[in-house]
Amino acid sequence: MNQKNNIFISFIDKVSTLFLNGLFCILPITLTVAVFTITFRVLVSWLEPLKRFGLPFLGTVPYSEVILAIAIIFIAGMLYNIFILRPIIHAIENLFSKIPLIRPVYSGIKKLVDAFSFQDKVSFTKVVRVEFPRPGIYSIGFLANQVDEKIAPDTQQKYFSIFIPTTPNPTSGFLIVAPEHQITVIEISRQEAMAMIISGGIIQPDTTK
Repeated sequence: MNQKNNIFISFIDKVSTLFLNGLFCILPITLTVAVFTITFRVLVSWLEPLKRFGLPFLGTVPYSEVILAIAIIFIAGMLYNIFILRPIIHAIENLFSKIPLIRPVYSGIKKLVDAFSFQDKVSFTKVVRVEFPRPGIYSIGFLANQVDEKIAPDTQQKYFSIFIPTTPNPTSGFLIVAPEHQITVIEISRQEAMAMIISGGIIQPDTTK
């Protein structure tokens, strides 16, 4: 009887392992397709009212809604860069920040988007590795700038300020000052570093580039 139970348990374990292997194998592909499918449907639903204005190509040209959405995004980017759209965006952000239910949702989404944004590339130009919080333990951070001699512990060598984000919320962290010889530049992008920090190390940089 015990032997039959052991065989049954072994069979269940093998089936479970095969199922989980298959699930985790197709899950990234499935989620990627799902994200693009949902995004496509949202774009179509948003642009559906434009058909009432009699735009001739909507509904006749394949994927016309997506093409129009991409064009709108490019136009919005151009207007934002020339400061026409920026005051409107800031006004909407201020409005959202005053609405109790919307404020935490918008704030979290904005922080996540800002973490992967290219707009702040002047502030943190390099991803670095430094011993923190103690020797032998390393942390990933972002190089800010060289520390002024008035703040530097030793005027005979260069010191740099480094921002080390926390996991999983990269908007908080630690500001440390480290000498140049203790700083190692990592050849990965800011977005790859942020993905690794937010995921707690689960997402690793793409080394196949």
